[in-house]
Amino acid sequence: MVYNGTIVFYIDEWNVRIWRFCAMELHHKSGKVKLNRARNSIEDSFIEGIKACVPTLLGYLSIGFAAGVVGKTAGLSFIEIALMSLLIYAGSAQFIAIGMIVAGASATTIISTIFFVNLRHFLLSASLSPYLKHLTPLRNSFIGTLLTDETFGVAMNEAVTKKSLGEKWMHGLNITAYLNWFFANLLGAYFGQWITNPESLGLDFALAAMFIGLLILQMASRMKVLIDIIVAISAVVVVVGVSLFTSGSIGIILAIVIASTVGVVIEKWD
Repeated sequence: MVYNGTIVFYIDEWNVRIWRFCAMELHHKSGKVKLNRARNSIEDSFIEGIKACVPTLLGYLSIGFAAGVVGKTAGLSFIEIALMSLLIYAGSAQFIAIGMIVAGASATTIISTIFFVNLRHFLLSASLSPYLKHLTPLRNSFIGTLLTDETFGVAMNEAVTKKSLGEKWMHGLNITAYLNWFFANLLGAYFGQWITNPESLGLDFALAAMFIGLLILQMASRMKVLIDIIVAISAVVVVVGVSLFTSGSIGIILAIVIASTVGVVIEKWD
């Protein structure tokens, strides 16, 4: 009986140790799961999306202000400028639309021109879609509706170190940019009666300066400076060379395609 009792004692002791080990493992794993969920919830936070948009706010404010001023000087009313900002929501398209309205172009011509100018958004959305494939097409469409060049740049800079982007984070980024653009247009429309030349204040360079800042941030996070420099040189050579024989717009399009291809090939060989 003692022998059997000893065996039972050892068996019970090992059972206790096994249960303790399992409990510790489950606690450790559940702690990791909770930590990962907490991190994901922070990364997919609407507030974090707002914070990510902050570097673009000044650029939006400047170019949006200029768009409002140009619209006001072109004879558009405050309401017309506000509606154009909310419904078109595209800097280059708004400038083009204002110029065509002043020139007396038809509505069909203005709409078709803006459509072709904004075709680049198909490429922007396609580039961003792999990071949003965990969402349904309907939910993706809400994100894509407010996607701009600037928010695309911020999102791609964020996607460098991640496999996916959070829905709440994207909404925080997009909605902040959208409201800031609308507010800037209204400011420009209001103060436009006193400002006749926005270029004299350097507002025409605000958008370019913002994109340069976004580019530098993305290059710094990628840590592939040599490849980025080669791609940049390729783009400059192509755009300058093609522009000598045809329009600058075609040169820019070819430079984007060729330089991007060069970068992809180099990264695969590296």
